[in-house]
Amino acid sequence: MTVKDLRVSFRLPEGVIEAVKGVSFSIAPGASVALVGESGSGKSVISQAIMGLLPKAGVIDSGEILFRDPASGQTVDIAALHRDSAQMRAIRGGSISIIFPEPSTSLSALHTIGDQISEALRMHRSVGNAEALELTQDILHLAGFADARRALKTYPFELSGGLRQRAMIAMALVCHPALLIADEPTTALDVTIQAQILKQIRDLQQELKMALLLITHDLGVVANMVDEVVVVYHGELMEAGTLDHIFRQPSHPYLQALLKAVPRFGMRPDERLVPIREIRPNTDNLHTPKHPLPATTDPNKPILSVRNIRKQFRIRSAAAGPVSDILAVDDVSFDIQRGECLGLVGESGCGKTTLSKILMRALNPDAGRVSFYDGHRDLDLATLKGQELLDFRQRMQFVFQDPFSSLNPRMTILEIITEPLVIHGIGTQQERQSLARELMELVGLDVRYLQRYPHSFSGGQRQRIGIARALALSPDLVICDEPVSALDVSVQAQILNLLKDLQAQLGLTYLFISHNLAVVDYIADRIAVMCRGQLVELAPKAQLFSRPLHPYTRTLLSAVPDPNPDHLLDFERLMLDRASCPEDWPMPFTHHPDAPASLIEFEKGHFVRVVAGTRPEELVA
Repeated sequence: MTVKDLRVSFRLPEGVIEAVKGVSFSIAPGASVALVGESGSGKSVISQAIMGLLPKAGVIDSGEILFRDPASGQTVDIAALHRDSAQMRAIRGGSISIIFPEPSTSLSALHTIGDQISEALRMHRSVGNAEALELTQDILHLAGFADARRALKTYPFELSGGLRQRAMIAMALVCHPALLIADEPTTALDVTIQAQILKQIRDLQQELKMALLLITHDLGVVANMVDEVVVVYHGELMEAGTLDHIFRQPSHPYLQALLKAVPRFGMRPDERLVPIREIRPNTDNLHTPKHPLPATTDPNKPILSVRNIRKQFRIRSAAAGPVSDILAVDDVSFDIQRGECLGLVGESGCGKTTLSKILMRALNPDAGRVSFYDGHRDLDLATLKGQELLDFRQRMQFVFQDPFSSLNPRMTILEIITEPLVIHGIGTQQERQSLARELMELVGLDVRYLQRYPHSFSGGQRQRIGIARALALSPDLVICDEPVSALDVSVQAQILNLLKDLQAQLGLTYLFISHNLAVVDYIADRIAVMCRGQLVELAPKAQLFSRPLHPYTRTLLSAVPDPNPDHLLDFERLMLDRASCPEDWPMPFTHHPDAPASLIEFEKGHFVRVVAGTRPEELVA
């Protein structure tokens, strides 16, 4: 396929917006090309133009999209086809397929996976129902479903994020396309699942001999997946070349800036990420803390102490199916010191978010104790009620993962930021408005935006609004649950730098939850690793990265894609490695009812979960 001087614009009531401005590139049969750039750079618009899926306001002004259709053997200019023509419908989904970034919204919740995939097959091939289901089962097996026959009858809500993405891959590949467009196929997936999905795409590409257009902002993924790279910015082509050229000899300033914005292991303590557009918080008018610490505060006492927390959920697999118990958090204990950032990492489903909800008193644990030191006394969170609980909620706040769904679309930014103050009855209307203006400046946003609604902002700006709302009550502790997982690298760098600056200037304490170890390495002081509801390792970040002891920690570290062609992922080993299965861990890490495990201190501050009675010297061996 060849894209020649493609220009796409959107005809909107407020005017014409040029989204793609003369982009040209080509993809050879069976080759892999990455389309790289920030959010809003035009990557997805290019893919929509290739698929004939541009919104009604979108128009291809000029250029060609030349595709050699394997079905007819002829070269077709997709740009000249009507999006609803029979020829375009035959190409879309048949010869060219796409994997969308969010499987939750791309799959129908009302139909089984088998029905949705077989429907795509029947639209492009003359097959009966029985043959369609058989071919669907084959492609599900190829896409990595252990029980493909059972997967045919499952609904999307019954699958994890990784399996939903595999179902999307199966649907895109069931007709054996000549070109697969993968639009952010691993966004917000944890690193081990991401590695599995990437290997699946690469293996299927080789097996089906198809070309791949990978659209992503993750340069680590790019280094592991493609042969050539095309870099776009504001709809224009900035640089294009082979993988080696792009990573070893980047010539365009935008590409150089993009590479500097990526968190990487081994950064110096004083080294900062360099976002393309730096956002400096204005701390000239910092609002006065509402909870000043008394002179008698013990500086060595942890602000939060978690002891032996356990939480179990009872679920029913179907409407009248058997009831089963899921142990989400199992005997978790740790402390957070005032002013530090504790990183909490692990795969999806390991219990990170459940634990954060317990700390916020959104869930009650089945066993264990959480105590908060307010400078005067230890508060047992389980015993707080009424006004005491309401007062405590001012001391601990939350920054959510998704900046889109965590802001009410019907409220202005002023109403969103001042809502916590209204709930807690703090200040007059004029004082709240004044504080909202201070907070907007604090997170690097123009105070004139206060009367706007969330839809007017980018993802990074919305996340900064979420941070401003969390700081409105001057909390002592902020829980950040995957706050940058859905953001591109430059905006991610802005948010991470902002959080570090606010921590230093406001004396904040963070619990930073993430699945990206490179991000946690940049922002955290200590790191706790969770697997299957248990804390398996806890250490200062320098010790954890230089000497990881637990097999699960080692696997997490080895699954982080490095934006360096010299350090590629070992996909084969990652697929064979079952480090997230406690029953497969070697001694002394393995779990057994007759040999209970617990955290022991291997070296000062470095704890690892091993079978009781294990001596530290045994771990070195």
